[in-house]
Order: sequence, then C-alpha cells, then structure tokens
Amino acid sequence: MRYAMAMDTAKCVGCSDCVVACQTENNVPIGFCRDWIVENVEGTYPQLEMEIRSERCNHCENTPCVRTCPTGASHVIEGGIVKVTHDECIGCGACIQACPYDARYFHPDGYVDKCTFCDHRVAEGLDTACVSVCPTHSLTFGDLDDPQSPISVLLRERKWKTLVPEAGTQPQVYFLI
Repeated sequence: MRYAMAMDTAKCVGCSDCVVACQTENNVPIGFCRDWIVENVEGTYPQLEMEIRSERCNHCENTPCVRTCPTGASHVIEGGIVKVTHDECIGCGACIQACPYDARYFHPDGYVDKCTFCDHRVAEGLDTACVSVCPTHSLTFGDLDDPQSPISVLLRERKWKTLVPEAGTQPQVYFLI
C-alpha cells in the first residue's frame, strides 16, 4: 500500500471546503490549518494564467521531517503516511524547518501538527475529510500500488507535477495540470 493524493488544478475553484472539513474532522484550533488554498497567477496582463491548489503535507517517501526529529515523534506509518505522535513531540521545530512545503505548524498545546491523510478515516474505508466534501471533485485519494485505483488511473492518463521537485523528497501529492 502506498497512499497518495491528486489535486486537479483545472477543477478547483478555491472554495476552501477542504480546509473547513479538515479543521472540523481533526479538531484543528481556530487560526490554524492542516491544508490551505493557494492561488498562483503567472504572466503579464492580458496573458495571465491562474492556478488554484489545495495544499497540505506531501507525505514524502524521502522524509526530511522524520530524519530531523530528535525524539522519533515524526514517523511513517503503513501506506507511507507521515505522522506526528503528539505526546512524544517536544516542539523543537526541527521538522518545521526541514519541510520544504511549509506543511507543519506549532499547535497551541505545544506540539507540531500536520495533515495525516485522515488515517483514522482511511482505516475505516472512508475517504479523507477533504476529498469527501470537495464540490468539484478535484481531490482524489488512494493507493498507488493498486493499478486500477482512481488515483493510479489519473496519474497514468493526465499530466501532473509535484511541488519543489528539486528538494528530492518524492512527494505523494500530485497536481494534475
């Protein structure tokens, strides 16, 4: 099993339903988030291109956040999901500095927090909270080791990119273009 997420930049309208669903599902404190919306505009008027992306932890295969954690609080579980064990985290921030995606934050209770691909929902056979509420169906989650899974099919049929490929992290969040 190798979990990943695909985000269709042609479908996303930036509504933030994914952000609210994540905050609600995971009891994220007000003012903080595990996922967020990015609007990227490139070009010179009148030749502009706009891309809207829902971003989060990239659950990398080559995890600088895990390598830099002095306590082992940051770790990888089955399916390649990167997690933080809150009661083992000392809040040193090494993992925050190591992440090239700015995907971690200091929780007000003194530990580092981030997206978990809703592993508690996935264990029950459910979609992640963000996928389950997306009104444009721009988010797809699944197992890359299953060649028939919707995410595997999408990545075979569509052009895609990852963020900060030069970091060498092998991210498991793909942006369909």
